[in-house]
Amino acid sequence: MVEAVLRIGELAARAEVSTRTVDHYTSIGLLVPAERSAGNYRLYNVADVERIHLVQRLEAQGIPLAEIATALNTGPQDTSEVLARLDDDLKSLQSVAETAPAELHGLLNIIATRAHSLIQVAMQIPPDLPIL
Repeated sequence: MVEAVLRIGELAARAEVSTRTVDHYTSIGLLVPAERSAGNYRLYNVADVERIHLVQRLEAQGIPLAEIATALNTGPQDTSEVLARLDDDLKSLQSVAETAPAELHGLLNIIATRAHSLIQVAMQIPPDLPIL
């Protein structure tokens, strides 16, 4: 079965972004057209709708588009070391929170909330997200 492809306007409409956003994401390597039509229109995979939504969630967390593009375009990596470091960092944050003066608790809560938000975004990444 051939996977359906979308023209730029169709992709933009489904992802609820402008065609300029699709153009920009394509120009910086966040999206790559699947093929070109006979009329030389860029055609994108339907899965690129999810990719756009993921990029938007990551960007909303303060991650620059260039970093997102680099991460999405880098081949598979072993994440066990990074996750072990994250586990250590979360334990350290817990220790700091337990001993910090009350005046710092608000700031530590902001940091912990940001870490939690990023983890939630990571857990929502579709397992079949196409990697370029």
